[in-house]
Amino acid sequence: MTNHTDVSIPTKIEKYHPSRVLTLVYQPFAFGTMMLLAYYEAKINTRKRILFGYSLFALCTLALVLVDVGTSGKGGVANYIGICLLVAGFGLADAFTQGGIVGDLSFMDPTFMQSFFAGLAASGALTSGLRLVTKWAFDKTDDGLRKGVILFLSISTLIEFVSVFLYAYVFGRIPIVKHFRKKAASEGSKTVASDLAAAGIHTTDDQVVSDAKHERLSNKALIWENRDLAFDLWLIYAITLSIFPVVLMALYNFWDLIGRYVPLIDCFRLELRKGLMIACLSRLALIPCFYFTAKYGDQGWMMMLVSFLGLTNGYLTVCALVAPKAYKAPEQNALGNLLVVFLISGIFSGVVLDWLWLINHGSF
Repeated sequence: MTNHTDVSIPTKIEKYHPSRVLTLVYQPFAFGTMMLLAYYEAKINTRKRILFGYSLFALCTLALVLVDVGTSGKGGVANYIGICLLVAGFGLADAFTQGGIVGDLSFMDPTFMQSFFAGLAASGALTSGLRLVTKWAFDKTDDGLRKGVILFLSISTLIEFVSVFLYAYVFGRIPIVKHFRKKAASEGSKTVASDLAAAGIHTTDDQVVSDAKHERLSNKALIWENRDLAFDLWLIYAITLSIFPVVLMALYNFWDLIGRYVPLIDCFRLELRKGLMIACLSRLALIPCFYFTAKYGDQGWMMMLVSFLGLTNGYLTVCALVAPKAYKAPEQNALGNLLVVFLISGIFSGVVLDWLWLINHGSF
């Protein structure tokens, strides 16, 4: 959702919307890579995949700082192309990390999945808060905006390197995680062998194969059995990103975070899959609501809509991702990857549809 202004002639920067272009650079790399990784999921070392993704996130963020420092904050086409390449790297990192983690958590306790996606929303809220703090800290200094961005990216880089360390040396050694990974290995999963070895537990391919009672369902069969959930996730994010509240992002992130904790309350968790589908389809009504509010409403109504958008986005995401049940660990892992494909495709669709607001506003 774009912010309407009274400027009748857009500036060159406003006309071409470079920040929005970056999202279009990011999403094809995330979506294309995620499709390949989901297809070859059973043959990929999950531990190496996730560590690569986290490391790439950290290195790309660090590279943004280095690009700015190396060019003294100067603009230009060459620098913008460099930033676009780094944004593409973020897309790759997203596919490697998010799909790998979701697949890994899918065969564990459902609350792990909820916690992970709540963490994603918390990171969005933290990012908004951190950006406001760094902007405020240098608000009245020379070149303050640039200094705030550098501080923000530097802190983000540190957090991302800490994430690499925690996954590599802490997460896999947690007793409950080791328990679920051993269980997954006994059901035929080969993707957990590296994680178990890192935690001091060694299995052989012969042991894994002999313990598997049945062949796992194919990706095609898994997605067909869960086509409603795949559509739900696509629709959730296609709607959200098509009207994403750029100006009220912090408010959206806060309610998105709250929404991801609501399913922890048993009486509020939506488990009926038909009900989940109806709830996802009902969010289509938000599109005309946002349109008429932006055109005729005031700030209070817009804040209420943004809050509802965030709340339902977080709530329905968690409900959809924890819905699949009664699958073996290798199938849960594969299904987790496949559902992330549809989640990212929904984001991609929403980002593309978001440009329609600009076209309608006559600024593109």
